[in-house]
Amino acid sequence: MLSTSIDTLLGTSSSPPSCPRARGWKENHLSVAYGKGGLDRVNVLGNDTVGHTGCVNALSWAKGGDVLISSGDDTTIRLWRMDKNNTEEDYPFVCDTIIDTGHRANVFNAQMLPYSSRIATVAGDRQVRVFDHERAVGFPRQTGEIEYSTRAAVIRVLRCHNGRTKRIVTEDSPDLFLTVAEDGTVRQHDLRVPHSCAEDACPAPLVQVNHELSTLALSPLTPYQFVVAGSSPYGYLFDRRHAGRQFREEWGQPPDAGEVTTCVRRFGRRSRGQHERPGVEHVTGARMASSNGHEVLLSYSSDAVYLYSTRDDPEPTSMASRVSSMVPSNKKRQRLREDSDGSDALEGDSELGQESTERDVMMEEDIERILAEESSPHPRRELRPLLSDNMDEDDSDIDEDDEDGEEDTYNGDERYHNVPIIMPRSRFEGVCNVETVKDVNFLGPRDEFVVSGSDDGNWFIWEKDTGKLHDILEGDSTVVNVIEGHPYLPLVAVSGIDHTVKLFAPTPGPSRFSRLDKAEAIMNRNADAARPRRGDLAALFSYYRLAQSMAQEGNGEIECTHQ
Repeated sequence: MLSTSIDTLLGTSSSPPSCPRARGWKENHLSVAYGKGGLDRVNVLGNDTVGHTGCVNALSWAKGGDVLISSGDDTTIRLWRMDKNNTEEDYPFVCDTIIDTGHRANVFNAQMLPYSSRIATVAGDRQVRVFDHERAVGFPRQTGEIEYSTRAAVIRVLRCHNGRTKRIVTEDSPDLFLTVAEDGTVRQHDLRVPHSCAEDACPAPLVQVNHELSTLALSPLTPYQFVVAGSSPYGYLFDRRHAGRQFREEWGQPPDAGEVTTCVRRFGRRSRGQHERPGVEHVTGARMASSNGHEVLLSYSSDAVYLYSTRDDPEPTSMASRVSSMVPSNKKRQRLREDSDGSDALEGDSELGQESTERDVMMEEDIERILAEESSPHPRRELRPLLSDNMDEDDSDIDEDDEDGEEDTYNGDERYHNVPIIMPRSRFEGVCNVETVKDVNFLGPRDEFVVSGSDDGNWFIWEKDTGKLHDILEGDSTVVNVIEGHPYLPLVAVSGIDHTVKLFAPTPGPSRFSRLDKAEAIMNRNADAARPRRGDLAALFSYYRLAQSMAQEGNGEIECTHQ
């Protein structure tokens, strides 16, 4: 039985509590269980005949951990429950509910609203949908797997967003929740107040930035603050407390009564990743700690995971104001080199770590410019360079008004260029985050660990306080995107490109799926996989031209196969 397995594992005679973080359940037992480093795969949910038929992009625990919600490319919601009648397995889960969402594109997130049986979903079709299977025809269900159609289970369809909708954050209410989308907005939805999206009567968004957003995070301890990030070098901390007080003044900024929320801090870095291409900085995942309410994780594409704290003092304002004038574009630096040595040959680029020809550099810059212009729903924006540790001291004297009129980096929404920047406390590296939009998470009852998926099919665990790599576990045959820890059991659900969900828990003896003994080789391989190559750039350029031509001729739409 599950309770017997947990009792044996944690060394206690009492069975697990029936609700998350129940009183009397000692958190230090869970910390010891995670810290033993004996996590192993204990179950796989789904197979060739049962389960999802596409990538699993969404995982979340509900009903105090009794239910695991999953969804993905097949646009169905599946509810997996602990099978108490199964005495042969330690972690028995069975799918007893399937909901056809009716989404016309990949489902990216699914969350059950607190104190209810409502499930909210967001997808690539720009829609937000809310379902209630307990109010559907045929409930209460009989034993076995029950499938509900869209018409039977859906209670609300919201079309407030104009871009692919990526994440949901629930609040302490069965009616309120937040969503974020690639249209650059964060919206709060209140199911108690109906409105017509077709008549442009949607409430004003809480946040509207001029670049794509892909992630949203909120802590239950500080629900008045939330973090958003996306196609920008920064994560943004917003405060939505406005009743009778000017929070800009309290955070040391001039007040602006025209905004619904206040951007009070930015989270940044002192330099880009070694192989991160300038101008395409992208934060794929964000998470706020549920145990303290002030720690923030950001996962950068082609870079690493960074830990911040909202309590830390920001960088001096003078430093922030100098960012846009200290680093010239790559083109300007190249001309300096040509003028200084009288040669047309390019020097080795420290960020790419390899020699390049002028044609390759121009191709890379063209790709970045084209993708930035064509993939963004917003007008072409003026780009500014980002502060880098690799800059040349003499470059600061170069006039920014260049005859080409082009710059190779984007410095975020210019409205917030005066908002103070908080620098990271820690950096966690080793994963490869290039292929898909990966989430990031804390793990443990006191958020003692940091976890992230990787393009190589593994997921990494680091000790938060020391930054030490704790374990590497094989979680997918291709890519791991989502990692969700159980509310009170030392049980972790992992999903990615595979059509299945893997469950991990501490087990006696050596872990069959741990790859910690190959950590150095794995990390070196991931670092090499993140490095752009000339052939990759040429292939990307050719594919982009071909895809654009096909879309124009057939009026078709190119869809991302993953996220």
